[in-house]
Amino acid sequence: MPLRPLVAALALCLALPALADQPAHTPTPSELLAKSKPSEWRRPDPQNLLQMQLPSGRVLIELAPDYAPQHAANIRTLVREHYFDGLAIIRVQDNFVTQWGDPNDDDSGDRSKLKPLGSARKTLPPEYTRATDPKLPWTPLPDGDVYAPQVGFSEGFPAARDPASGQTWLAHCYGMVGVARDVGPETGNGSSLYAVIGQAPRGLDRNLAIAGRVIEGMELLSGLPRGPAPMGFYKDAAQRVPIGSVRLAADLPEAQRARVEVLRTDSATFAALVEAKRNRRDDFYRNPAGKIDLCGIAIPARDLDRRGGH
Repeated sequence: MPLRPLVAALALCLALPALADQPAHTPTPSELLAKSKPSEWRRPDPQNLLQMQLPSGRVLIELAPDYAPQHAANIRTLVREHYFDGLAIIRVQDNFVTQWGDPNDDDSGDRSKLKPLGSARKTLPPEYTRATDPKLPWTPLPDGDVYAPQVGFSEGFPAARDPASGQTWLAHCYGMVGVARDVGPETGNGSSLYAVIGQAPRGLDRNLAIAGRVIEGMELLSGLPRGPAPMGFYKDAAQRVPIGSVRLAADLPEAQRARVEVLRTDSATFAALVEAKRNRRDDFYRNPAGKIDLCGIAIPARDLDRRGGH
């Protein structure tokens, strides 16, 4: 056998183990989103899109009326009557929530100075779960969950359900917006809201109403300093972040409406994102988890004005 082919074959054999050690490349979220189709994105209904203006920028919240219809309606009433204008972020508890509303509505506030609710309702029945409706979209996750028999996504929100009870509910994942309340279940009316800014407090599921999800501006809520008082409240008014305004996109002129899109959770690109997250392989990740929990996958959103969309 000629020497040259023998040397080449030997070099190939020696290289095979090294090639086997090289991880397969898992597409990054940016790579997957860059290949997405326009039909895989949706525009939130302007009737369900809140635009909250803070000194640091804009926060967009999509309401979930199919899961908390009375709370969503009451929040719309509060917004349309400019209830939140001039109020503040009153609480930031690290790894938990950022809460906003009337500073006089906490335990140390002056209840005599509470801002009137206008025509909004003072009390509402708890909307912690709803009957499972096969007509509502449902994108299941392939892995199990500690808190519910089934988990997935519905209308762009992380959700859980129990076939035995026939109930479905939204989950306290990062960015979800819940309705603060006192001890009584009926006391949550939407005048004080919170966003989950840390590890998912899933123990709150089915104990508080979830009204929606932040789809833009989470960094403006999660990056604030912790309030020094117990549970992260700001007792000093100078520490609070003032709310300039909150408006419903439907009530704004077209030119002032946020032009955002959210990736559909029933799309092929979202399924690819989930799979890439479950089985990530690259130079850093050599051992994929092979699983993903409900709150472990973010739902992408994009600003059409920033990216030059039409």
